[in-house]
Amino acid sequence: MQWNTQTWRDKPIKQHPVYEDKALLQSVEEQLKSYPPLVFAGEARALQERLAQACRGEAFLLQGGDCAESFSQFNAINIRDLFKVIIQMGAILTFGASCPIIKVGRIAGQFAKPRSSDMESNGDISLPSYRGDMINDMAFTPEARVHDPKRLLQAYHQSAATLNLLRAFAQGGFADLNQVHKWNLSFVKNNDFGQKYEELASRITQALDFMKACGINPDHPALKETEFYTSHEALVLNYEEQLCRQDSLTNEWYDCSAHMLWIGERTRGLDEAHIEFLRGVKNPIGVKIGPNASKADIMGICDILNPDNISGRLNLIVRMGADKIKSNFPTLLESINKEGREIVWSCDPMHGNTIKANNGYKTRVFDNVLDEVKSFFEIHKACGSYAGGVHLEMTGADVTECVGGSQAITEEGLACKYNTQCDPRLNATQAIEMAFLIADMIKQNR
Repeated sequence: MQWNTQTWRDKPIKQHPVYEDKALLQSVEEQLKSYPPLVFAGEARALQERLAQACRGEAFLLQGGDCAESFSQFNAINIRDLFKVIIQMGAILTFGASCPIIKVGRIAGQFAKPRSSDMESNGDISLPSYRGDMINDMAFTPEARVHDPKRLLQAYHQSAATLNLLRAFAQGGFADLNQVHKWNLSFVKNNDFGQKYEELASRITQALDFMKACGINPDHPALKETEFYTSHEALVLNYEEQLCRQDSLTNEWYDCSAHMLWIGERTRGLDEAHIEFLRGVKNPIGVKIGPNASKADIMGICDILNPDNISGRLNLIVRMGADKIKSNFPTLLESINKEGREIVWSCDPMHGNTIKANNGYKTRVFDNVLDEVKSFFEIHKACGSYAGGVHLEMTGADVTECVGGSQAITEEGLACKYNTQCDPRLNATQAIEMAFLIADMIKQNR
């Protein structure tokens, strides 16, 4: 069937908001359609070229950010701190693994979340589940849980403001390698891995001083700026459709809400709306792959989303859990490798390792997250393929949402600073620790 931006509307759809006020939804869609694009087609093509490098084993994808962005917690400091920790991780991985790092944030559009149940209960009261600020509000009241299309407009404006600041950080001198010592967050410095980062920063500074002494200009743009791309789950298709634009250079369609979009494990049905929508846009596309995925599932995804087998177009994001990846992934990977498909394989070690602590908090154990990443690398090495990336739910804030790590956060300690909108995130210290450990894995597997 020939694709257009609305063909998804004729397909079955899951995890999607249901708007009661159709006239208001249409009005909002018309407004969104008139707004400027948030990103440009050329930027999405540049990311695809970088991802093609990862496909060949010549680069590594670092994708990370909030589980779900918040309207109420939106401020420049939170954006800066997330950007800061991602470029810190990028420096650690680049220096430690001698490998180019593709930095992609889960930011400027990650406002909607799939949920395991349509309803939430509190005592005797049941209400529609909170699905992210783009759809409804976290407050447990009937009014707050209504699916409100006006929230799409607020998501757009917050995304535009966020992107504006990110571009300034990436290109305005904040990411200058000469400032590498200043990237460390104050609450990270007293940690062992914060100190390890300071040692790495000193080595980078020495290398830059050596270059300068040799007459090599340390003000080269590659040292003063960084490439930083955005991504989110393309869940609310009423929003994504309105931000599609036809590129004036190629006449191809791009979803200009982000550089990369992904489809979740719950919405990747081959004959469903989300696959249908994203097959027609030329952005790099990710698809989450859970423990029950079959070879037929993955081959169907490849055939529909990347029929021309273009390198860098398709990123399969494995999220099986620390135990199931060991039993389920090797056979699956071996069978797919034989087919010669161009795939960037990355690991989401967060979603398959979510547990409920004894005190009721949803959390993740740092060692389980690390174990899944280790298994991912080991399985790829055994199968002769390349572990091309990692996909983390993380924040630049000093939160206590995941237990363990060098900080030894306990279940009892979760209550100290548990601020997530939905799922538990690695804090900045845990993210830095993870980067050092992953750098060693990349180096050993190259």
